[in-house]
Amino acid sequence: MPLINTSVLMSDANNFSTLHPINPYYPHEPLDLDKAILEHASIFDLIKQAGIAVTKVPSPIDSQDGVYTANWALVRGDKAVLARLPNARQAEEAYAEKVLTDLGKVVIHVPDGLKFSGQGDALACGNYLFCGSGYRSDEAAQAFAADALGYERIQLQANPQLDEDGKAVINAASGWADSFFYDIDLALAIIKAPSEGAKGLIAYCPAAFMPASRAFLTAFDGVDKIEVSLAEAQTGFATNMVSTGEIVVMSAHAPELASALRARGLTILSPAITELAKGGGYIRCTTLTLT
Repeated sequence: MPLINTSVLMSDANNFSTLHPINPYYPHEPLDLDKAILEHASIFDLIKQAGIAVTKVPSPIDSQDGVYTANWALVRGDKAVLARLPNARQAEEAYAEKVLTDLGKVVIHVPDGLKFSGQGDALACGNYLFCGSGYRSDEAAQAFAADALGYERIQLQANPQLDEDGKAVINAASGWADSFFYDIDLALAIIKAPSEGAKGLIAYCPAAFMPASRAFLTAFDGVDKIEVSLAEAQTGFATNMVSTGEIVVMSAHAPELASALRARGLTILSPAITELAKGGGYIRCTTLTLT
């Protein structure tokens, strides 16, 4: 079985803040930065324990979300399609471009005017690329990235956040439509890559997706699937994980999914996370897959 996520890029939580609430997860209670830094260190340690090589860079000092490196780009081989981020995160774009260029990647820019959330909204499973659109990424940007990197795109959309009148919420800080699953890595995870004679394996939350996307995923036979409850996905950040195909670094607050993964022979490692979740990110968000 081919391993996945064999090397990743991580920054640090030293400059993390919740100043600009650009998604629905931002809390009313204050952030404990010291605890967030310790949480990030525990993720780093478990990622290393899982056998994953980590390239570590400092987080950019002028961005609250520079800890979430997954949103910097989508990388395949020697190419990286750079993200186009919300206003509160735009300073990360030039920083990410320099980091990736220094790593020897050929950086590709999506066309002007398009949103693209990097790996946060585009998860590779072999040659399939599971893409989210409608919130942090435009479908045209996903199509561009998939074409540039040679993936077969599977276009999906999660449910919008709704107000008390049932109307879609526009985030006041970003000006963009919002969702509790604004990035697809909050609703879907890649567990195993396909291999000769075996399909890939994903975990996904059916209730997180719009009806057409949910129906597509139910019928899609290209991968094996584990279903995740809405409670574990939205409250426990269940799918925001990193899997090598043998070891999974995942939330400690998703016991049903953890049990299902153990039943398939996977080893589970779980850091304790509270503060990093206040920015709407979790384990997958802190790692950008390089290989």
